Amino acid sequence: GYLADKVSLRYFVIFAPGVTATIFSVVGLAPNYFILAAILFLAGVSSAAFHSPAPAMIGRVSGRRVGRGMSLFMAGGELGRTVGPLLAVWAVSIWTLDGMYRVVVIGWAATLILFFRLREIPARTEQRLSLREIAPSLRRLFIPLFIFVFLRLAMLGGLPVFLPTYMVERGASLQIAAAVLSIFELAGVGGALLGGTLSDRLGRKLVMMFGTGVSAILLIVFVRAEGIWLVPLLLGMGFTVFSTQPVLLAVVQEHFPANRAVANGLLLLISLAGGAMGQILVGYIGDRNGLGMAYLLCAVLALIAVPLALLIPDIDKKQ
Repeated sequence: GYLADKVSLRYFVIFAPGVTATIFSVVGLAPNYFILAAILFLAGVSSAAFHSPAPAMIGRVSGRRVGRGMSLFMAGGELGRTVGPLLAVWAVSIWTLDGMYRVVVIGWAATLILFFRLREIPARTEQRLSLREIAPSLRRLFIPLFIFVFLRLAMLGGLPVFLPTYMVERGASLQIAAAVLSIFELAGVGGALLGGTLSDRLGRKLVMMFGTGVSAILLIVFVRAEGIWLVPLLLGMGFTVFSTQPVLLAVVQEHFPANRAVANGLLLLISLAGGAMGQILVGYIGDRNGLGMAYLLCAVLALIAVPLALLIPDIDKKQ
């Protein structure tokens, strides 16, 4: 993010889908654990090279509708995560894990499209401020934002990662578990698409509080529910839990219009680090007390986060 505000990283954004797809598609060829870990590390670096500058580019071309721009960006990501599990199961069933490299063509097709669409769009800010100049504003925004985001990341990170495992524990087949994850992510497409757009009209904090609170309540009910009721609960959880993501992106974009990429990079850092810790926490509690208990803890933490959204400074108070 820091580099993207100083020099144009347009081609990082353009080539990231193809490079990331290439790296991920060879995981089945890894001969041992350490090579696999190295492959995943490189994939993470390539993914970050896209996710730091890309929202900044979108924020600059979105004008006053930053929330809507972030919604479109996140909706595309959630749609990919909806199709991804189904595509992976299909590819592995036909070619086995060793033959997954064939799907790399999809990533490079995305890169080709981005090349023709983005090659003329600037990827850096012309009137940027130094980190020293924006440091007070960064502290003012990111301290309360960190607390809010961190408390809900156990739910946001742990819920989808362990959802297939949780469903298998409850007696579902692997195919049903994959379908459940896709339903959850598909609902996330709608939530991501509307969340930022609604926040342009209703306000950022209201959408953040509503999405976080409702998703936590639905998760509590989901743990206790059975049968056909699981489907509408999954749809509701997916819709609300992902509705806040574009809003968070819009908040940091609006507070730092001259340093969009570095602000977005900080949010990405918090989200990835907190999400990883949240997943470890959910996995640990799931091993000791069951994933149902872990999900209930996630919901409680998210409910605590709801009123803390009020501590996030308004855009007109950032200075």
